[in-house]
Amino acid sequence: MSIPIPRPLPNDSWDSTLPGPPTRNNFGSADLNPSGLLAFASGSSVSVVDSRSLQLVATIPLPPPSSSLSPFVTSVRWTPLPLGRDLFSTEPSSSHLILAAADRHGRIVLLDFRLRSLILSIDPPDPSAKSGVQDLCWVQARSDSFHLASLSGPSYLSLYDTSSSRCIFKYDASPEYLSCIRRDPFDSRHLCVVGLKGFLLSINVLGESEDDISLKELQIPTDCTELLKLEKDAAAGGTSSSSPVSAVFPLYAVRLAFSPHWKNVIYVTFPKELVVFDLKYETTLFSAALPRGCAKFLDVLPDPNQELVYCAHLDGNISIWRRKEGEQIHVMCTIEELMPSIGSPVPSPSVLAVLISQSESTLQNISKLYSDSSKAASDVDFDNPFEFCDDTLLLAKTRLISISDDGKLWSWILTAEGNGVKEKDVRNSGNIADVSDDSTNTTTVMSSKDGLATKGSRQSDNINGSRIQLPNSTFGFADVIFKISLVGQFQVLSSTVTVLAVPSPSLTATLSRGGDNPAATVPLVALGSQTGTIDVIDVSANAVAASFSVHNSTVRGLRWLGNSRLVSFSYTQVNEKTEGYINRLVVTCLRSGLNRTFRVLQKPERAPIRALRTSSSGRYLLILFRDAPVEVWAMTKNPILLRSLALPFTVMEWTLPTVPRPVQKGHSGQSLLSHKDDKAVAPEVAASSTMASSSASKAGNSDNSQDETSESFAFALVNGALGVFEVHGRRIRDFRPKWPSSSFVSSDGWIAAMAYRLPHVVMGDRSGNIRWWDVTTGQSSSFNTYREGIRRIKFSPVIAGDRSRGRIAVLFNDNTFSVFDLDSPDPLANSLLQPQFPGTLVLELDWLHLRTDKNDPLVLCMAGADSSFRLIEVNINDKKMGPRTLPRNIKERYRPMPLCCPVLLPTPHALALRMILQLGVKPSWFNTSGITIDKRPHFIPRTASSSGDLRSYLIELPPVGDSVVPELLLKVLEPYRTEGCILDDEKARLYATIVNKGCVARFAFAAATFGEVSEALFWLQLPHAINHLMNKLVNKSPQKASISVPNSDLDDISLLSRITSKGKSTSENGRRDALTQGQLRSMAFEQEDLWERANERIPWHEKLEGEEAIQNRVHELVTIGNLEGAVSLLLSTSPESPYFYPNALRAVALSSAVSRSLLELAVKVVAANMVRTDRSLSGTHLLCAVGSYQEACSQLQDAGYWTDAATLAATHLKGSDYARVLQRWAEHVLHAEHNIWRALILFVAAGSIQEALAALRESQQPDTAAMFILACREIHAELITNLAGSEDESGSSINDSVVDLPGLNPANDDVIAVGEYFGEYQRKLVHLCMDAQPFSD
Repeated sequence: MSIPIPRPLPNDSWDSTLPGPPTRNNFGSADLNPSGLLAFASGSSVSVVDSRSLQLVATIPLPPPSSSLSPFVTSVRWTPLPLGRDLFSTEPSSSHLILAAADRHGRIVLLDFRLRSLILSIDPPDPSAKSGVQDLCWVQARSDSFHLASLSGPSYLSLYDTSSSRCIFKYDASPEYLSCIRRDPFDSRHLCVVGLKGFLLSINVLGESEDDISLKELQIPTDCTELLKLEKDAAAGGTSSSSPVSAVFPLYAVRLAFSPHWKNVIYVTFPKELVVFDLKYETTLFSAALPRGCAKFLDVLPDPNQELVYCAHLDGNISIWRRKEGEQIHVMCTIEELMPSIGSPVPSPSVLAVLISQSESTLQNISKLYSDSSKAASDVDFDNPFEFCDDTLLLAKTRLISISDDGKLWSWILTAEGNGVKEKDVRNSGNIADVSDDSTNTTTVMSSKDGLATKGSRQSDNINGSRIQLPNSTFGFADVIFKISLVGQFQVLSSTVTVLAVPSPSLTATLSRGGDNPAATVPLVALGSQTGTIDVIDVSANAVAASFSVHNSTVRGLRWLGNSRLVSFSYTQVNEKTEGYINRLVVTCLRSGLNRTFRVLQKPERAPIRALRTSSSGRYLLILFRDAPVEVWAMTKNPILLRSLALPFTVMEWTLPTVPRPVQKGHSGQSLLSHKDDKAVAPEVAASSTMASSSASKAGNSDNSQDETSESFAFALVNGALGVFEVHGRRIRDFRPKWPSSSFVSSDGWIAAMAYRLPHVVMGDRSGNIRWWDVTTGQSSSFNTYREGIRRIKFSPVIAGDRSRGRIAVLFNDNTFSVFDLDSPDPLANSLLQPQFPGTLVLELDWLHLRTDKNDPLVLCMAGADSSFRLIEVNINDKKMGPRTLPRNIKERYRPMPLCCPVLLPTPHALALRMILQLGVKPSWFNTSGITIDKRPHFIPRTASSSGDLRSYLIELPPVGDSVVPELLLKVLEPYRTEGCILDDEKARLYATIVNKGCVARFAFAAATFGEVSEALFWLQLPHAINHLMNKLVNKSPQKASISVPNSDLDDISLLSRITSKGKSTSENGRRDALTQGQLRSMAFEQEDLWERANERIPWHEKLEGEEAIQNRVHELVTIGNLEGAVSLLLSTSPESPYFYPNALRAVALSSAVSRSLLELAVKVVAANMVRTDRSLSGTHLLCAVGSYQEACSQLQDAGYWTDAATLAATHLKGSDYARVLQRWAEHVLHAEHNIWRALILFVAAGSIQEALAALRESQQPDTAAMFILACREIHAELITNLAGSEDESGSSINDSVVDLPGLNPANDDVIAVGEYFGEYQRKLVHLCMDAQPFSD
């Protein structure tokens, strides 16, 4: 059942929740989107982290299902939708920040991260089955929408339309176990699902109905012996048959990943095997067993830029595999650790997930193509003694993120380095085989046989004297060294929380450095965990400020000593027979990080410690034992045992700091401390206890002053009797309170909880009764909560002017809580009852002591059973108390560095920043708080003031649109600029290097910054597409163009001789440049690019057998023009084969196009008649035999073989014939595959620029259409200038007809309409920006 949920008000509590650590129950679910936002599951929450600065953005607790607790989140996926730019038909939306999450009960929810709301909930068909979701994946259904595919239970695949929350397709793969689902990067309509036994499901979503979905079932051969054994064990253990595979087999991981370089190639890791599988041939191309000494595979991650594959292992290592040149064989290069052995506990934490950063790879492509050198000076920190300018050559740089089950996120930089060679040295050594005279310094470098070998490696701009960077994806790796460096770490809570402690020091708690100043209340909360660690939380930053490994077992008690020391205890049982216990007490200093044990005994004790209680000054400690006397300690530098109290205590509590009185003039003891950021500290810091007020001014750091202070604690005995003791120096005496008139002995005689603040004592018993008593007047009262027993009672902090001083938080034994006001006539009627918040049980709670004004909210700290830490505001301004989400103004969020994540800005402001980056802004605009930039020799100049003319920041007046709009947008973005949260240092330096390299570089940078990878690749390819078009228009040799491209106008003889020559043609032709490698391979369009990519795949399939494989191989050989190889393969067909006669006919026809001798040979072995028919591909082969290549391409396109048609056209067609094939391909890519950026490149290469403009107009992207025209004109002008220079040298003239690109004449109606539409878009954007509130973190 699907339940659309109305959008609630923004939920700011997402900012005040700190999650527990992720576990294997979360199935290692995490997703890193191209804009750099990392979402990962931890317990029943989803946390979002900025992957560059490693700062927590928000934690999203999934709301619980009806009448139950929130289950574990098992899968998360960001939507692939880009930043919406349709400002006219709809309101600005945050559709690019939608997050899909699924849980262990099978529920799927969609969360709008910008609006902080749940927008959709899809419940499982049978909630009682609790068949959890194994994996999620988005798949494109239309150009502007995606469906959501899910794997649930052991073998169910479902497809949901998220606009209507309707399930449109279901598939049951039983008895297979489905493990992983992924989307094809080459075709977003295509999905693949892999099962634990090698079952492979290929799914194509061609529409929005069930009839439009096609399936193909395949099988990857693998050894399932271990899995069968695990199945038997699971059946014997009674494991639920509806559980997902990660729940039944948590350590048996099977993962799938599409190759980003080769279409139809996937990588699959089984626990002990790496497989490369070809979807077109439906066969395994390569498999490798798990290397000896390696733990089982966990995941597989292909590098987006290089032909490297990273395999994560269960033991926290990562192995690096590279593909052999010319073959689909992978060799392991090295193994690196993702879990440092230094500083890690034993046993070492487990790595749950590893992710690779796509955004970093795209920015590196831009940097390689447009930076001044291979390793720009901006990448070297000269003030860093560990960074050297040595002779190593940086070949590859990849950012990895790993997540471990101790709550840590690790950011790694993996580099591949070789021996660098100065270009001038290469020139002098005579190793240059050929140096072209074009303006891009095309060079050929040949090194040793086993070393790096490149040919035609293209460099942008002048690189004389710099290290040569080889951006090739199949470079040799013999001399390459892989290094992995830890560059950042982020931590959530390290383990399941067991105890919580909040500091509330009184005036007598002096600073540890001495003096008469009282200790300030600090915004810190300490949490003890099951693993023995203590996490200290900075609530102002909502982050773990420090983590101390204190105990070897569960922390069972934790208290603050003042504001800078903690005391904690744990115990271990010696053995069950003697029942002896070893109690361990530790004092931890937060400043030094030192742990000091005290009360160390030589022999085990009979009784374990039950609880600790510290006085608000931190001077005294009560140690409660189970069935043993209570000990009172003075917590000096070396703690001293004062005495033992042999009474049957049940509970004991020290008094809290009393209600402060108004500050008197001249009373130095009541002076307030100033916080670091000039915020006033809570006045209760200045409050002393009533008993100590007279001597508070004498409080110092000497033992004598301690003797003159006193504090009191209240207690209850087993029989219900109450009392108050006072500790004065080293003496303990009866406080002699005024007893109440009525008996306080409970009916069951057992008080379970107590809170004490002079003069009030509040108690709760096992029956749910709450009683309170004034120890100075003897007044008392009570009421029944009608709940289960009471476990904790906590007085709320009060300040001068509070209306009520009797608010208490009560934690019940059923892990629910309430807030009561004891000053009200009927506390029960006015209580705040919060049975479960939200979907989790509360283990511990306490108030946060940071109020500075009577109108400030009361804030509760809570430790949940899901290991999360939350802050909850209780609104006290209304007549009736009520819960409210924590507002940001409780204390402004503190961050150690600005959160530079432009995609998080409100959509109008994000679009404004995008436009400013595109139009070009001086780098000085970014630098407001860049202290780390100023210290470098290449720093971005600091701005003097932001009050001047903002237009001075623009590099030039915008050539399109309204010239006033950019200045207005700069004003809108000024709040972000002053906070320094536009771009981080690294991105700002990259922008500084490319801002003057032309508009295309800026457009690509802006797209990559907002995570739009395909658009960035489009801009990087656009100059080459226009160059291809211009070469055709001016009928010039490509070598004369300013942007050098390989000469694709080869005659048939040279092409055929090259194809049929001995050896591997790819190695003979050297490496291609950066634009045909890595991510940009998906944008290839030039003839030689397409031909080489098809030709490189030929050797992968030479050893494949079977009729289907032979048919595919023949087809590949024909498309690349290797007719002789095709004839040879066809004639090898056995006469008994059903394909013999069709193959024979094709062999005869094809041989006639090669030579007469080959034709005669073919005729001798071919029978006279043919009785069977073959696939439609045979017809295209016959057309090729007679030279009808245009018709053959049309037939292939009609049959759906679009890439093959383009390859055939690239081999045989030229000019307008080749352009027609490209244009039809572009229309298919646009309308069927919904890939607008790939289609635009093909339109431009085909000369159909008007169709490209129409596509942008239909996709509601007026800004991109205007920028497209701007980029085309700039590239065209540069090409014309360079062509004019070359014509002057050769003495000929340029054809005047190509001064303007076809379709981009300024007088063209479409071009004028684009400019007008862009002006309207700018004005609408300005209005929306003015209306939107700035994003405040």
